[in-house]
Amino acid sequence: MPILEGQGVTKYFGGLAAVFNVDFHVDEGEVLGLIGPNGAGKTTLFNLISAALTPKSGEIRFKGRNITGLAPYKICRMGVARTFQTVKVFADLPVISNVVLGSYFGKSRGRSSAEALGEAAEWLQFVGLSAAKATPAKDLTLAHQKRLEVARALATQPELLMLDEMMAGLTATEVAEAMELVAKIRKQGITVIMIEHVMKAIMQVCDRIMVLHHGAKLAEGTPKEIATSKEVIKVYLGEKADAGS
Repeated sequence: MPILEGQGVTKYFGGLAAVFNVDFHVDEGEVLGLIGPNGAGKTTLFNLISAALTPKSGEIRFKGRNITGLAPYKICRMGVARTFQTVKVFADLPVISNVVLGSYFGKSRGRSSAEALGEAAEWLQFVGLSAAKATPAKDLTLAHQKRLEVARALATQPELLMLDEMMAGLTATEVAEAMELVAKIRKQGITVIMIEHVMKAIMQVCDRIMVLHHGAKLAEGTPKEIATSKEVIKVYLGEKADAGS
């Protein structure tokens, strides 16, 4: 059953169609990969779903409800959270304070400070950052700042989590750890959409992949179908991706 659906979603910047007439769906409990060349419209689609941008036309539905044009905070409190392509942490605040803010802002409001602090500590443990809870966020490595963003998003209690290039700039070991984290998030019953250029991660973690090119949907299918698609290989992969290793 789809938890998120889009129909005819379109966004122009001036005369350029950043996203054009895109239909999509995300089934409850799945991990959907979103790939495509730089400038294909991937992050713009995330911005449309999370209401950082408003579509020119089309409709986006979350759990059957039209969320097109709602304020971003309302969409977050309905159960949609995200991370960002360029890490956005509160640099001078301690790690745990970053996550407490997510707890205050999310679905269940009216928490006491003690409750929010306790939940933040649990999510830091979940992402492996407990030892750094008192560290200013700016002093974390890039990999740990990305994990902090994930913890802050999870603290809002999402049913759908959107990860925007969580693995960009990471080492091979950090990518493997990030893949394990995505699997853990899924086991929490959270649906995931992930934009990623690390093909090993996309092919191994995702149930289904959607490919954007020049703002339009080029292809959609299982990792194996996408890895062997002549059209996708031509415009993006360049060679067959390994869907099985």
